[in-house]
Amino acid sequence: MSGPVEPRMAPAQPSPCARARALSAAIGLALAAGLLGGCGSIFGSDKAELVNNDPPDVIYSQAEAMVNKGKYDDAARQYEQVDINHPYSQEARRSIVMASYAYYKAGKYDDAVSAADRYLTLHPGTQESDLAQNIIGMSYYQQVLDPKRDQTYARRSLSAYDTLLQRYPNSRYASEAANRVRVLRDLLAANEMQIGRYYLRKNNFLAAINRFRAVVTDYQTTEQVEEALMRLTEAYMALGIVNEAQTAAAVLGHNFPDSKWYKHAYGLLGKQGLQPREHEGSWITKTWKGDGQA
Repeated sequence: MSGPVEPRMAPAQPSPCARARALSAAIGLALAAGLLGGCGSIFGSDKAELVNNDPPDVIYSQAEAMVNKGKYDDAARQYEQVDINHPYSQEARRSIVMASYAYYKAGKYDDAVSAADRYLTLHPGTQESDLAQNIIGMSYYQQVLDPKRDQTYARRSLSAYDTLLQRYPNSRYASEAANRVRVLRDLLAANEMQIGRYYLRKNNFLAAINRFRAVVTDYQTTEQVEEALMRLTEAYMALGIVNEAQTAAAVLGHNFPDSKWYKHAYGLLGKQGLQPREHEGSWITKTWKGDGQA
């Protein structure tokens, strides 16, 4: 006869706190597994796009091939791969300025300027510095608007081209830069004249004078300067500042005796029984003689 059967103990039930801790741990493990499993997509794929294990000359050649096919946007990113993955290679320096050129050709002018600025910051005075400076000028030049619109890009382009001519006077880009400087200066002078005429029509003579004065002071070699001197005669006469009106007309007549604008200025003075006369104390005389700007 068998002995008494020992009673079976029911398994102990975990406390509510223990169940909560277990559930939290399970969730944590599941999340960790999910994150580790997703590392390939979170980090791996993006990193793979940035890492190119090809030699720098191969990547550079691939970018050049893209340029030749007109795939400028792709070429720019490929050039950047050289600098990202092989920053100390011989190709790295030129790849920066070539990325700038490719962005310019793609019409991405802000990116072109950014890359060119980076090149000039990292490699000033090197072989491609004039190219980088020229790309900056060209990028702004492509965004220049007509004289009736805001001329921010015209001023930036002019500044970039002036810098090119000052730092790299013998550059192969200097001739084109000089031509564009003339165009930009005439455009900016025309913009000042446009605004000055507006103020003149509104009888805001002081504001008009400031605009015409900018033409005489800053854009003296442009076509706009003849009219600017005549408009100064007109505005000063309206304010009763006779000395300046006479000086503006005298400078105009001395430098442009056959100008139609001189005939207008001469007529304005004649109506008041006055003649053109240059006054030595005038800011116009000082500016025109190169003695300073009043």
